[in-house]
Amino acid sequence: MQIRVIGTIEELGRQAAARAAAALTRAIATRGRARLVAATGNSQFVFLDAILATPGIDWSLVELFHLDEYLGLPAEHPGSFSRFMRDRLITPTGIVGHHLIDGMGEPGAVIAALTTALRSAPVDLAVTGIGENGHLAFNEPPADFTTTEAFKVVALDETSRRQQVGEAWFGQVEDVPTHAITMTVPAILKTTEIVCLAHGTRKARAVAACFNRAPSPDAPASILTTHPRATVFLDTAAASLLLPAVEAAHA
Repeated sequence: MQIRVIGTIEELGRQAAARAAAALTRAIATRGRARLVAATGNSQFVFLDAILATPGIDWSLVELFHLDEYLGLPAEHPGSFSRFMRDRLITPTGIVGHHLIDGMGEPGAVIAALTTALRSAPVDLAVTGIGENGHLAFNEPPADFTTTEAFKVVALDETSRRQQVGEAWFGQVEDVPTHAITMTVPAILKTTEIVCLAHGTRKARAVAACFNRAPSPDAPASILTTHPRATVFLDTAAASLLLPAVEAAHA
C-alpha cells in the first residue's frame, strides 16, 4: 500500500482519478473490458468530477459494481447509493453494464445474484473511502477479515448513521436505515488495484487509527495496508494525525 498526502482536495481528486483511469484503460487494452467497483459519498465528489473529465476511457467497455446499499430504502431516495451511482456515474458516462444493489429486494436473492456476477471474472479496480469510524464499505468495526462471502447484510454502527446525517444525506439519524448490504472485506481485497480517498478533519482520527498501527478489525480500512496495489489519497487535514514515521515511509 502507498499513502499520498496532497495539499488540496481538487488535486487529490485529479491524482486519484489519474490512477483509476490508468487502471481502467490498462484493463481495456489487455482484456477488452474493465470491471470497476465504485464508492459513494461526499469523499467521491472531486474524484468523480475529475475522472469524468479524463479523456480516453471507453465507458461502454466498463462493467460497474458498487460497494453497499441500505436495506429498505427506495432507489429514488436522495440517500440511496444506487441513485448516487445513476446520477453521478452511470448517466454521465453511459455505462450499460452495471450491477446495482437492490435495497428493496429480498436480501438473500440480491446477494446471490451479485455474488455470481462479481465472481464471474477478475475485478480490475475498486474505489473506496474511509468512514469516520474507519469502516471500509459498510464493514463496520469489528470487521470480518476472513469471511468467504462476497456480500453480506450488516447492522450499521451509530457513528456511520450519524455520518450520513452530517453529510446531509438524511435529515436526522432516525431516518437512516439500520441495516445494509455491503461487499465484504475479502471481496474488496481481491480486486487488482484499489484507490482510496479521504479528506477533511472529520476523517483524521479514522485515518490515524487505520494507518498508525498494524491492521485490526477495529479499524476496518487498515486492511488496505496488506494490499500490494492499494493507494490511499489524503489531503493534509485527513493526514494531520498520522505519525511522522508513517508519512515518511510513504513520502
